[in-house]
Amino acid sequence: MSTNKKTIVAAALDLLAQNGLRGMSIRSVARALGLAPNAMYSYFVDREQLEAAVAAEVAARLHILLLEACARKTSEASIRSLAEAYLHFAKEQHLLYEALVVPRPASGEDAIAPERLWLFFVDQVRRMTGEAKSQEAAVALWAFLHGIAALQSAQAFNKEKPVSSFEFGLSAWIEAAKRVRPVDPTSSRTETPRLKVALRSHKVSRKTLEMS
Repeated sequence: MSTNKKTIVAAALDLLAQNGLRGMSIRSVARALGLAPNAMYSYFVDREQLEAAVAAEVAARLHILLLEACARKTSEASIRSLAEAYLHFAKEQHLLYEALVVPRPASGEDAIAPERLWLFFVDQVRRMTGEAKSQEAAVALWAFLHGIAALQSAQAFNKEKPVSSFEFGLSAWIEAAKRVRPVDPTSSRTETPRLKVALRSHKVSRKTLEMS
């Protein structure tokens, strides 16, 4: 069996999806591939580097899902679809999601996918708010979604803490975004040029996602 970085990351993702970060290590991935652990060090010098590569792949998968959720939608509909797709991923792929949000240094090619994901996120927010407040608003929306995802993972929603709090919070964010948005005669367009380019150029196929 030929081994390369892509093969190793794929095996690591399989282990991550089954056992979480605790079940993924240089040794466990090597064992899954039938390799000696020393063979792994040609590709990853330590566990931290392996985790960064895996997080980059998770970011790429989430990115394509958000791209599809936002395609051909107006700015507000795009934000709603983005939020729903984000939380669906966090719920259905919670072990992968946890690996994505753990703070860790990343450099080189492993930093590209997370950065693209964040720039896409900001770009969708910018459609709502305009340029001036886009960074602040994007962080606020991400913090809200991450908080809801954490409560969702902890199964904290109940009668006293209703899941409808998500809709309440998202609507509040959208109303705040509308108040800071400048008048833009092109705001009725349904898809930004950057989104069109991203949809054409993104290399993660739907078939790949369905197989994962």
